[in-house]
Amino acid sequence: MTGSTNQTIIPEETAAAAAKAAAKPTGAQLLAAFPPRPPATSWPATEASRAEVLARVLAVPFTLDNRLSQQTRRTGVLAVLSWLQTHPGDSWQQRWQASGAETHPDWRDMATVTAAGPSRPQAASGRQLPHLSPGLLVLICADVIRPGLGWLLRFAPARRNLATEMARTRDSSAFAELAESCTRAQVGLQSGQLALTRIAMIMAAKGGPVSEVRVGDCVQMLEAAAGLRAASGLEAHATSPLFYQLLHAHGVLGEDAPAAIEVFSGRGQPSCEQLIDRYRIACRPVRDVLVDYLRERQPAVDFSSLQRMAYLLGKLFWADLEAHHPGIDSLKLSRDIAAAWKQRVMTRTRTTAGPGGEQITLTTPRLDGRSVLSAVRAFYLDIAEWADEDPARWGPWAVRCPVAASDVSHKKDRSRRKSRMDQRTRERMPVLPALVSWVEAERARTTELLAATQAAAPGELFTTSTGQTLRRAAMRTESTGRVWAEHPDTGQRLDVTFEEHRGFWTWAMVEVLRHTGLRIEELTELSHHSLIQYRIPGTGELIPLLQIAPSKTDAERLLVISPELADALSAIVTRIRAGQQPVPLVVSYDKNERVYNPPMPLLFQWRRRLENRTVSEGALRSYLDHALSALGVKDAAGHPMRYTFHDFRRLFITDAIMHGMPPHIAQLVAGHRDINTTMGYKAVYPEEVINTHRSFLARRRATRPNEEYRTPTDEEWDQFIGHFEHRKVSLGDCGRSYDTPCIHEHSCLRCPLLRPDPDARQRLAQIRDNLIARIAEAEANRWLGEAEGLKVSLAGARAKLAQMDQISARRQQAVQLGIPTFTDAAGRASTGRPNNPPC
Repeated sequence: MTGSTNQTIIPEETAAAAAKAAAKPTGAQLLAAFPPRPPATSWPATEASRAEVLARVLAVPFTLDNRLSQQTRRTGVLAVLSWLQTHPGDSWQQRWQASGAETHPDWRDMATVTAAGPSRPQAASGRQLPHLSPGLLVLICADVIRPGLGWLLRFAPARRNLATEMARTRDSSAFAELAESCTRAQVGLQSGQLALTRIAMIMAAKGGPVSEVRVGDCVQMLEAAAGLRAASGLEAHATSPLFYQLLHAHGVLGEDAPAAIEVFSGRGQPSCEQLIDRYRIACRPVRDVLVDYLRERQPAVDFSSLQRMAYLLGKLFWADLEAHHPGIDSLKLSRDIAAAWKQRVMTRTRTTAGPGGEQITLTTPRLDGRSVLSAVRAFYLDIAEWADEDPARWGPWAVRCPVAASDVSHKKDRSRRKSRMDQRTRERMPVLPALVSWVEAERARTTELLAATQAAAPGELFTTSTGQTLRRAAMRTESTGRVWAEHPDTGQRLDVTFEEHRGFWTWAMVEVLRHTGLRIEELTELSHHSLIQYRIPGTGELIPLLQIAPSKTDAERLLVISPELADALSAIVTRIRAGQQPVPLVVSYDKNERVYNPPMPLLFQWRRRLENRTVSEGALRSYLDHALSALGVKDAAGHPMRYTFHDFRRLFITDAIMHGMPPHIAQLVAGHRDINTTMGYKAVYPEEVINTHRSFLARRRATRPNEEYRTPTDEEWDQFIGHFEHRKVSLGDCGRSYDTPCIHEHSCLRCPLLRPDPDARQRLAQIRDNLIARIAEAEANRWLGEAEGLKVSLAGARAKLAQMDQISARRQQAVQLGIPTFTDAAGRASTGRPNNPPC
């Protein structure tokens, strides 16, 4: 790792925020700086006469060695020129445009009819002349005709062999270098040919050699291909920007050309009007108020917060009111309307498919319902405050807020969220070592698999270190840069290159996240410039540091790089350099701010053909899900466990504080503005309570005599445990003190220390009935002494039954505390009369 060896000074937060909020041009603004070449109306080649055109196109370099093919081309050129001469115009380009060929489904039908005449049989049968397309191709390569990009994309015969002919007749050296670039970058044969054809089409439509192609021409070509794909459903590779990458790497487009053509598709951040209009609010005055409110709040918040605010106020608040109360046009809501809206916004309704395929509507609580109420309350209170400063604008809209302060109390919600997050952290903390071990093993396995596959010849069997026998797949083209293996028995193929790619970046992601606690946007924006060094003034020791760019809080921070993290970062830098000295620059997209960032030496990037691309957040998400699925871990509910990127942040903070890091230092490391946020991330473990309580007991014991806390012998412990095991009886529990004998000789019905169990009532009722029967038998036989003893037991049984009923009643009965109602309290407070007795 390299970096500055001096002490790093972090810029002020305001400066970082200003740099973060610096305006970046949208695609339209960039296109204005790189306009396409306008279509020319006249040039020497198209103004030439018929004889001059024939003399040029029937000579070198347009001639072919094959006599039959050359004769076909000559016939085609004559036929096309003859057909064009039937249309008005001062040049061949004007005649081509006047013919309507670019709007006709197939121009060859018109040329065939004109060339054949009404008396020829091929015109009547609709058979096209076979030499028309080769003839037109020669005229296009000779720059006599310049068709439009749309027509070239739609008409397949026009672009067939176009790149080959352009390379042979117009710019052979440039096309040879471009083809060599495709070979070095291991671009597939089909993809490379498509890219060269796109360049040739730009040359055919705009004229000139490869060196005259401009950035705007490439953007225009990509837009035309995208429009044709949307209209006719072409394949995704039809809009591949590989041709732009070729031209940019070749240096044709100039040093100022953007590194990626995707930046021209950036629409930038929607305006406040666009954020609100997406919800189709019918009441125009309220819509204008919402737009003005967002515009007032815009300078103080980032775009993601502004977009969230528009969603809460525009959709969940006013659009919901208009849906349930058509025609509403005032912010002053009645109590019934406000209460109904607050009840709706606290729930979320979704439709799902049932077991039989039927549609089922489910209503679940909205976890962030209080946030909606808070946003609406802030909206009303802000308007009321602004009305004092600008009564003309905000005064008419300053009305009573329908959301009370008690409605936005987040105390219970925070407690529930804290409980959910703590439970989530406690479930995932024990799984983290297993996940780390799996990703390390998977990285080693896929690396070894890729090396073994590359060492084998196509079609050759090889054995991996795990004992698995595979065969390297023999592909049609080996220049794609991807290596495939297949099972010798089933023939199932495996993309070994992708397996190694996924294994490495899964390991890199887990290692960086668990050692730093970064947010996912901070991880994807981590660059080579983030690796810096600090020299301790006293000792001169160098400390490696990781500088985190501003993200959520718009404030930079520094982390000390541990040895494990240093190994991971070194492996990443070594991989992305790929033998090059500097780390490649790559263009990334900020989905939160909706802008393309300038080229930066990002650490999470990978090589794709001729350019380096960022490892996207979506790809990292899929890699992490794959690792957890392969690990086979389940959560407490029995479902497959799923990690989010933020789970690593909570695990990092929890582990740091549990191992002695002071909370205020953890706050700085995590980049939180409030220490309560940091403590909210830290999960509470039962071990902490147990250890703290044991420490308290140890301190209290230190103040007592040692003999009181001697270690009991095994016999004493067995006697102690045995005493409590004998306290459970059939009718309940015995409450006598430890080491005391039973004073009623185990006659539990007569004992007041018996705590009867209501669940044993049926058994006690049977004993009572048996006692009654035995008393009747004793009296009948004149066993009067026996009868007296049984009557005492019967009285005890009845007393225990009554006690059971009392216990059951207390468990089921609510206790009235006698708290006075508000009206009673208010009535007594408002009368002001003395409490005199009535007369």
